[in-house]
Amino acid sequence: MREVLGDLQAWWQAGDDVALATVVSTFRSAPRPAGAAMLVGPDRSVVGSVSGGCVEGDVYERALTAMTSGAPSLTRYGVSDDDAMSVGLTCGGILDVFVEVVSRAGYPEFGDIVADVEAARPVAVATVVAHPHRDRVGRRMIVRPDGPAGHNNLGSARIDTAVRDDALGMLAAGSSGVLTYGPDGQRRGNGMQVFVAAFAPRPRMLVFGAIDFAAAVARLGSFVGYDVTVCDARPVFATPRRFPDADRVVVDWPHRYLRTEIEAGRVDRRTVVAVLTHDPKFDVPLLQVALRTPELAHVGAMGSRRTHDDRTARLREAGLNETELARLRSPIGLDLGARTPEETAVSIVAEMIAGRWGGTGESLSTTSGRIHVGEAAAAPAADAIQREKERV
Repeated sequence: MREVLGDLQAWWQAGDDVALATVVSTFRSAPRPAGAAMLVGPDRSVVGSVSGGCVEGDVYERALTAMTSGAPSLTRYGVSDDDAMSVGLTCGGILDVFVEVVSRAGYPEFGDIVADVEAARPVAVATVVAHPHRDRVGRRMIVRPDGPAGHNNLGSARIDTAVRDDALGMLAAGSSGVLTYGPDGQRRGNGMQVFVAAFAPRPRMLVFGAIDFAAAVARLGSFVGYDVTVCDARPVFATPRRFPDADRVVVDWPHRYLRTEIEAGRVDRRTVVAVLTHDPKFDVPLLQVALRTPELAHVGAMGSRRTHDDRTARLREAGLNETELARLRSPIGLDLGARTPEETAVSIVAEMIAGRWGGTGESLSTTSGRIHVGEAAAAPAADAIQREKERV
């Protein structure tokens, strides 16, 4: 959705009607994740993609129909083996696409949502995409951590309360996906599906050590969507000029900076840490803080095998237990045979991506089964919420 937000905002501000198609659920090896979006503008032009080309033609026709009728629709696309001319996903995946019309009259809150996203304020949009009563399909509720609960936005106070509580959990995890309820918001029930589009701030990457490898890691981290901070205690090296791709460059002792960020609540379960200092006086105190912070998604440290053994011994002497030490990814990165700073950055960031989505890091040509192993991981909060609802 972020990919098309600017175009959608421009049409919305101009008072035009725009068809918005959103992937709300995926199964198996679907080409795009939940939240991927495609627009059909008032001039019938297309922006974005929901499948990388497989089903865009049919989605386009449904979008034109929606712009004429004003009625939203939910369509499932899967493998099409019987008829080569019919719409299907040759990759073997399945995806659900919700098509709706966005306009200033029907979606007056959209401008505030864009403002939240641009200011990095967390906000989620909960939209009813399926319901036994067709008049409820398309209803939406805006959810903010510090905002009031909706008032019968989705059909009843019971529904609003249930969806808001669950959407806040998904927003905290930066996860989008579909939640299922009974028609009146019953947690153990079926019939109503609500898609939660979570616009959380970008996940953070904290890079410690102002070295040439850090510049490459910052550049690649920014490219794949992280909010990147480079931190070093040496002001002569930690300068914005040396790290133009970082969102911020901080001069501070690494362990002190990380502790400050943790205490201020500015790290979460998506935050990754790359320790590139190569110096025990920096990395040992830093790793003591990092490895005792379970909220961090990834903690990796650069160095040779000998450096790793020495570092581990020092951390044990500092009081870290085996469970805490087991969280350390060292030497950092996947085994790519990398040599240059840029190649090493690919190795480091690839390991972070594998950890985020549940990848193995192996060559796909040597594996079998599903390629996108992270369909469940792509919406972990939604899955956890759904499992909890089924349990109680």
